[in-house]
Formats: sequence, structure tokens, C-alpha cells
Amino acid sequence: PGAGELDRARAIAVAFPRTYAHLALLGDKALLFDPNRGAFLMYGVEGRSWVAMGDPVADREEDRRELAWQFRALCERHDGWPVFYQVHPDNLGLYVELGLTLLKFGEEARVRLAEFSLDGKARKSMRNLVNRLEREGYRFEIAETAAVPELLPRLRAISDAWLDGKKSREKRFSLGFFDEGYLRAGPVAIARYRSEIVAFANLWQGGGVELSVDLMRYLPESSNGLMDYLFIELMLWGRERGYRWFNLGMAPLAGLHNCGFAPLWNRFGALVFGGGETFYNFRGLHQYKDKFDPRWEARYMAVPGGMTLPRILTDLTALIAGGFRGAIGK
Repeated sequence: PGAGELDRARAIAVAFPRTYAHLALLGDKALLFDPNRGAFLMYGVEGRSWVAMGDPVADREEDRRELAWQFRALCERHDGWPVFYQVHPDNLGLYVELGLTLLKFGEEARVRLAEFSLDGKARKSMRNLVNRLEREGYRFEIAETAAVPELLPRLRAISDAWLDGKKSREKRFSLGFFDEGYLRAGPVAIARYRSEIVAFANLWQGGGVELSVDLMRYLPESSNGLMDYLFIELMLWGRERGYRWFNLGMAPLAGLHNCGFAPLWNRFGALVFGGGETFYNFRGLHQYKDKFDPRWEARYMAVPGGMTLPRILTDLTALIAGGFRGAIGK
């Protein structure tokens, strides 16, 4: 997308109550706007798989339907397979209308901020963590959008050290990557050790309703629990400003059941979730997010029927990994 398209997408995303809309601002996905340019759909293409990231970003049901059908027609013109990834249960009827098959892909964790605090016995460990880190000299703050550009050299150094420590490479499509233009688009939460920035997370603000982060990176030598500290402080910050939800993101393959009468996809996903640590610690990710006592909500993938699923999953993996070479590395 060009600069004008990104500016329009940013205006829509900031007002939209679901924070996934901010993924459009990465600039790595094509944008399909409705005729009035008040709603959009973002997608990537790998092989024959044309993958829409999330539901169409539109407040009105008729606009979501129009964009979905527009995307379906675009795929047909190019002999592509239409895929909708990480879609919400409220919109499943739309994808059935499009002739697609629905697969549960995992669950998303959302914390109700009105119920989140550090009071009480159940939150003792979080309370102790915050107190310990602040005694050690850590401090939380929000760098507003105008202040972010001058911080970028330090943020890049932290990001590079984090990637080196994880022996990982940047992901894409459904996850953010370090890009200066992307980070300039909004506020950044930072943690300082004494006066030095040692951790950061770029902030997604969804229409005053939902709050979330994308990149969340810290120096490897930082104190244990620093990521928890950032999450806790962000939730408290959001609650004070009237946000209703904090979105902790997806736990892929969570909530799938491995029983004899379950569909093959559910049984396969449950097997990988329970024992796939060689490739990715799916269970550990779910357990980490679960300690914040979120509401778990199912997310789905809508795909064509038949024998296309293995190829679509391969293409989706390549999209997220930034290519097939990235898909076989970390």
C-alpha cells in the first residue's frame, strides 16, 4: 500500500474497537477498501492462497459482507483460494455464505479491565513482582507518538538484542516486525532501568474500547518478570483511561479436542498443541496468558473445501515466516 492508503487505514484502525486492525499499518499486506473508503480488508498472497488477515475492518455488517464478496471475486479472477484467518465467531455465517469451510484455529485471550487489579490474595504474586522491580529501579511510562522518533535508535538496539537472544528472525503478516515507519504510527510503552530504556512495546488503541500491544521486546540481561511487569502496568494504565479490554493475542490450536468423533483437523490440532514443543511451545503460551485470568474466545479459519488445506497451511506458514526459507528456520 502507498502512503495515502496507509494513512486512511490508520484513521479507520484507530476508531475501530478491535485492535487487530492495526496490523494493516505494517505495510506488508495489500489493502482492499470499500467504495466509500470507510472500511478495508487486508490480505497477503502466497502461491494460490489469498489470505485475509482477520475479518473485514468495518463497523457495519453490510460493509463487511460487501468487502468479503469483493475479495472472493478478486480471488476468482486470479484463480486463487480465498482464506480468512483468525476470524471472529460473530461473522461465521458470512463465510458459510461465501461457500467456505470453517476450522477452529485457536483461542484469543482478552482481559476485562474493569475486573483487573493488584488487590487481593489471588494477585499477590503480581503485586510482589511489581514492587520488586520498582525497588530494583525499574519504571513504566508511555512515550506518546510525537516522542517516539527520537527513541528509535535505542528501540532498535533493544530489538536486535532480543532477536539475537531468542536466536529468532522477524515474523510478518499476523505479527509485527521492527520497522521505523510502523513504530512512528502510535505510542510506545517503555520500561526504564534507572534512566535507560530496557524494554518496549508498541501500543494498539482500538476506539477507546480495546488495548493491546504488538512488538514486545527487552534486553536479555533484564530482571526476570519484566514482560509481566509491562503487561500489568499497561492493563492498569488502560483501566484508568476507560478501556474495557486488554487483548493478549492468540493461543494457536488451543481449545481443540482430540476425541474419536471430533473432525480430523481438531484431533490433529489438539495433538500438536499437547506435544508440539519441538516446533513451538503452544501449551506454554496458553499457560502464560492464562495467568492473567482472561476470557478465552474462539477464533476460526475459513478455507475452501476439498484437498486444499495442506497447501493453504504451508502457504500461511510461509506468509508469517516471511518466505519458505524463514518457515524452516526460527
